[in-house]
This record gives sequence, C-alpha cells and structure tokens, in this order.
Amino acid sequence: MNRQAALDAIRQQPRKTVLIVGAGINGIGVYRDLALQGIDVLLVERGDFGSGASAGSSHMVHGGLRYLENGEFRLVREALRERNLLLQNAPHYVKPLPTTIPIFSWMSGWLNAPLKFLRLLDKPTERGALVIKIGLTFYDLFTRGQQTLPRHRFFLRKKSLAQRPDLNPDILCTATYYDAWMPYPERICMELILDTELAAPQAQAINYLSVVGAEGDTVSLRDELSGETLTVQPQIVINAAGPWIDVANSAMQRKTEFIGGTKGSHLVLDHPDLYYATRGHELFFENQDGRICLFFPFEGKVLVGTTDIPVDDPDQAFCTEEEVDYLLGMIKHVFPSIHVDRSHIVFRFCGVRPLPNSKTSTTGQISRDHSTELVDANSTIHFPIYSLVGGKWTTFRAFAEQVTDTVLKRLGKPRQLSTEQLAIGGGRQYPKSEADQRLWIAALQRKTGLPEAHLKVLFERYGTRAEAIAEFMVAGEDAPLQTLPDYSQRELRFLIEQEQVVHLDDLLLRRTLIAMVGQVTPAVLEELHTLYADCWGADEVTRTTALFRKNHQIL
Repeated sequence: MNRQAALDAIRQQPRKTVLIVGAGINGIGVYRDLALQGIDVLLVERGDFGSGASAGSSHMVHGGLRYLENGEFRLVREALRERNLLLQNAPHYVKPLPTTIPIFSWMSGWLNAPLKFLRLLDKPTERGALVIKIGLTFYDLFTRGQQTLPRHRFFLRKKSLAQRPDLNPDILCTATYYDAWMPYPERICMELILDTELAAPQAQAINYLSVVGAEGDTVSLRDELSGETLTVQPQIVINAAGPWIDVANSAMQRKTEFIGGTKGSHLVLDHPDLYYATRGHELFFENQDGRICLFFPFEGKVLVGTTDIPVDDPDQAFCTEEEVDYLLGMIKHVFPSIHVDRSHIVFRFCGVRPLPNSKTSTTGQISRDHSTELVDANSTIHFPIYSLVGGKWTTFRAFAEQVTDTVLKRLGKPRQLSTEQLAIGGGRQYPKSEADQRLWIAALQRKTGLPEAHLKVLFERYGTRAEAIAEFMVAGEDAPLQTLPDYSQRELRFLIEQEQVVHLDDLLLRRTLIAMVGQVTPAVLEELHTLYADCWGADEVTRTTALFRKNHQIL
C-alpha cells in the first residue's frame, strides 16, 4: 500500500463512482463490498484508518443481550449471526469469550422488562435471574441453526463462590453464556483494506485526507500531511464519518442532525489478582445505578468498561477523572475484596458511539441498530450523500452489505459476490485446531529458520499473515528491539512499509498493542526514534515522538 501512489492516481483521474468519507469499520466494510462488485471506489479518512469510534470500542463481538428488552429482536438476531460469521472468517482476531453474570435477585425486573419493551418505563432497573434467563433463552434460540458456541448455564450461589471465591457473597447465582472478543479491532480494519487492495486494484484507501468542501459535482480533499488540496468528482458519496457525520455533511454544504453520540470510556489495568479472579471470563453485570458494565482478561491485563454519556463534540471527548472513579468503583460491586486504584491503570481510552439523534430520556434506550439516511442531489450539490448512522462492530458486514445493495441498485448494477463466507486477512487458511497450528508453525520454522517460539508469537499477532512477515524478517539484517524484545526491527518495519503508517501513534496504537498494554516508555520511544528515522524522516519522527509523549503523558 503506497499512499503517495494513491494520491497521484487521484490527480490523474479525479472521477470516481463512489467516494466514502470515513475509514472506520462501517466505511471500510462498504469499501470492501463495493470494490469486490467492481465499483471504482475511493475511501478517505481525516486521521488514521480505524482511529475514531472503531478504536474506542469495548473490544466485544456480541449480540447485545440487553437490547432484547428494548424490543430490538431483529438487531440481536442479526448481531448473533454476524458474530458467528466473524468467528469463522476472522478466527485470528475474533475469539470465543465465556461471559459470567453475577445475579443478586431472583425476580427483580420481571414486570419492568415488558414495560420497557412497550416504552412505558425508561429508568434503569435491576434485572433478576428470571429476566436474565428469558434473555439468554432467546440468545440461544436465535443461533439454533448456527450453534458455534455452547449454550448458557446457571449456577447457584455455592457453586458460583466455589468457582470464584472473590465474588460478592451477596450473589444468589450466576449465569454463564458465550460471546466473543477481539484483541485487535484496528488490525481487522487494516486487513480488510489490504484484502480489498489485493482483490480490487481499482479501489483506493488513503488516510490523513479530509473533506473540506463541495460544490457542484466536486468534493475538495485536504492532504493533512502536506496541506495540498485535491478534488474528486464522485457520482455518489457515502458518509461513514461516524460521530462526525454531521460535521462532514456540513463541509459538503449539507446541514444535518443525524447523530446524537454518547461516549464510552475504558481502562486497562495491570492487576494480577483481578486478572486471576476473572478465571478467563468476562464479568458482565449491572452496576448499582443500573448501567451495564464489564471487565475481562485482555492480553495479560484487564479491560474495564464502560460509560455512556451524551457528547456534543466528539473531538472534545476524553476519559475524565470522574469516569475513572466510576469504573474503578464498579469493580467492587463484583469483587469487593480486591483493591483497585489508579496505580493499576496502564492505559485509558474513550470512543464516541455514532448513535442516532434521539429524544429518549436515558442513553441506554437509544437504539444500537443501523440505518442509512439519504440527502439527495440538488442544484447546489450534484451527487447524493448516504449517511451511515449507528451500527456496531459486530454487524459491520451486514450493514455494509445493505448499503452496497442500495448503491448498486442506484447505479443499476448487479451484485457479483457475497462477503458472507469471505475470510479476512490472516484468517485465510487459518489452522483452527492446536495440532494443526503446531504443524503450520513447524512448517514456517523450516522455511524461515526463525525459532518456533517467536513464530508462535507472530501467529498469535497476525494469524496466517505471519508467514509474509516472517519472510520479510529473514530477508535482511534483523534484531530484537532492546526495549521490547518480543518485537524485532524488521517486524515493525514491515508494518510501517506495508500498512501506510504515517505517525508514531499509528504504529503504537493501531498496528500493534504496544501502547494499549502499557509497554510505551521513554526508552521505547527513543529506540523507535533512532530505528525508524529513515522510514519517516528525522524531522517527522521527532515531531510525532514529541506529540505522542504529550498526548499520553510520557515524560
């Protein structure tokens, strides 16, 4: 992937069938689907790929158990189906996750749930065992013909405390069911783009390219690196800017009020006792204020989330100290004997959900479903704009399919293929059993000569894409990083050269988990500065190193 070559292609041929604004997971999903139908499509993103709302998720791939009481059965059914497809198509980045719900009441909420369903109650209320049992039964029924994960089970208090002695002794029982999680959501974004580039050379995806204007049949784009303005002439624009949809529409002379986003903040904790207490499960529960919260083991740490607070300006959203207090305090509701404080935090992040503008009295009532809003062409702007409102990580493929079908119909073109069974990136030809994985790694060891232990690490990071990375590593002089010996110089160079890395935070936050698991130190930044000045240029790497230090408070 060569960013400069893609910019040159725009200068030479500014006419595009479809322009997609916003390279989060929804925009990328539509980009892939349209390109595979043979459509000439350009995807632009004002920041890095997958750096907005898509990077601020809880890293869950789930059906949305709590959406059932809002009556969103279609969404839950679709999400569970898409969850199972992701387990199949991206097994390297989407993993089964057993989830345990601590329950403190038998009957609470059994009258409130139907009132919520009928929109006659809007306040958070405690959900007891009966309501949770009904919800989990629906969960199992919706995947009856596609049962890839175990069904739910209930455990009484005695057995629950035997399994997890640190659990709140006030529980009456626990329920365990399965969903899934994704350690590397931003890498899923990246691999979808790489797959598209390989399969559809007519498609282009460019980061750090923002929409700054529109007139007639022309959209103006600004290169955020050079300041240059380029123009394109699309037949159709798809606005997938997430929380910034209304901002992007305004830049294209369209005033809309489609978005009513809420922010969700998260913490990553380095806490061995808490990590052990989870026993490998997500803990999914109601906090005392009725807010649904969760935490689960994450790459040797514990990921904790989340809040749900309305925001007017997504650019001003950040994890506040009040939210930190809330997230740390909620853990005591589940494990009251485990002490957690700010000293355990290694990373914090915040994302804004691109939810529809809503008049509901609580944020939990706002639908997590997706929709497409059309602003048609007129005498001022000669192309239609389709704005992608809402959605969630789990349903991106289905949403993209629906949008693609709408665009194909408008263009008068047939669908050529489905993405339903299409493997993603390093999930292609993925050996799923442990025995087959050992054989795959052993074969790669014979081919490259690299130690099997290191190849196993590469396989866990990149799936079968580890083969291309390992071959690149042995094609030149290589050495482990002194500050991060699990990474080598040429492994990171591969990511920089092949995956359109522009700034240091692209590498540390979105191509790897180095920052998220708390591995960034001044020494790490200094080593990367020295090693990769020739990739970025000395001035650029100095600037981005200073910016990363400032933004993440690394002295």
